[in-house]
Amino acid sequence: MSEQLILGIETSCDDTSVAVVSQTGRVLSCKTASQVEVHSGYGGIYPEFASRAHVEAIIPTLGAAMKEAGVKPEDLAAIGVTRGPGLIGSLLVGIHTAAGLGAGWGVPVYGVNHLRGHLRSALLEGGRVTYPALVLLASGGHTLITYMKDETSMEPVGTTRDDSVGEAYDKVARMLGLGFPGGPEIDRIARQGTANIRFPRPMLGKGYAFSFSGLKSSVRRHIEQNPAPIVADVAASFVAACMDVLVGKCRTAITEFKPASLIVVGGVSASAQLRDEMKNLCDASGIALALPPREWSTDNGAMIAMATWDYLLSDAAKLMEVDPNLPVNQL
Repeated sequence: MSEQLILGIETSCDDTSVAVVSQTGRVLSCKTASQVEVHSGYGGIYPEFASRAHVEAIIPTLGAAMKEAGVKPEDLAAIGVTRGPGLIGSLLVGIHTAAGLGAGWGVPVYGVNHLRGHLRSALLEGGRVTYPALVLLASGGHTLITYMKDETSMEPVGTTRDDSVGEAYDKVARMLGLGFPGGPEIDRIARQGTANIRFPRPMLGKGYAFSFSGLKSSVRRHIEQNPAPIVADVAASFVAACMDVLVGKCRTAITEFKPASLIVVGGVSASAQLRDEMKNLCDASGIALALPPREWSTDNGAMIAMATWDYLLSDAAKLMEVDPNLPVNQL
C-alpha cells in the first residue's frame, strides 16, 4: 500500500478493540467487541470476567479489523498495544497477543501508554492541535490535566484524588437505576431535567486536583432523603456540578499556562454538555478547542494506533511490560 499503517490493539479494561490507522490519522477500520452484557448485572467491571471475554474476542476482532481495512501483515509498519494503565489481566491478553503477532509476522511491536492514546485521539480523521496545549482527560478511569509545551512534552498539572468523573457518572447512574454504562444515560436524562439541587463542587478553587467521591456521596444522601426523587433533576444537578468543576479548573489553568489550545479527550468528552461548555470557555479565552470525533472518545484501538506513531517515529524502546498504574508522562 502507498501509505504506512499501524495496527492498534486496546484491551485495558472491558472493550476489545482493534484498528488500522495511517500516519495522517485516517481510520481504515476499527472493530470493537463490547462487554456491556458481561458486566451489566454487576453495575461495573468484573476484572476476571473482563479478561476471559478479551481472550474470546481478540482474535475474531483482529481478523475483522484486518479484513475491513483490506490489509496484510506486510502492509503494517508496526503494531501498537496498550501496556497500561488498566486492569492487569486485560492488559496481559492484549500484550501477549500483540507479541505473538509481531513474532509471527516480523512486525515491530510497541507497548503504548493508554493515556497517550487518548491524547492522540484528537488527531484522528484529520484533527489538528496547536501547541502549547492544555489537556483535560476525563474518562471512566482517569481525570487529569496535563500541559504540553510541544507534541512530545508532558507536564502533569493535576489528577483525581479518588473517583474519576466517569466513574462518578456510572455510580450515580446506578443509584438512579439507569443501568450500565451510565454516562450516556446520565447525559440524556439530564437534558430533560432542571439543575435545581445544589450539589457540592469538590476542590473547586483549590488547585488542580480533582475529587468526585464527595459529590457522589452527596447524590446518594439526597436520594436517601428523597425516596421518590425527580430523576431528571438529580441527573441535571449532578452534571451541572461536574461541569462547574471541570470547566472551572480548565479556566484557571488557561489563565496560568496561557496555551494556544485546549485538548479535551476521554470517554466523558463525548458528552454534549461538556463539549458545549468547553467550546464556550475556549471562545471566551481566545484559544482553539481540539476534540476527538465522538466515536473515538471512548477506549478504542484507533487511538492506540495513532499514539504508536509517537513511538515508531522517535525510535522509542519497545517496552512490553504491563504496568497497571502507568503515569501519563511515561511511554
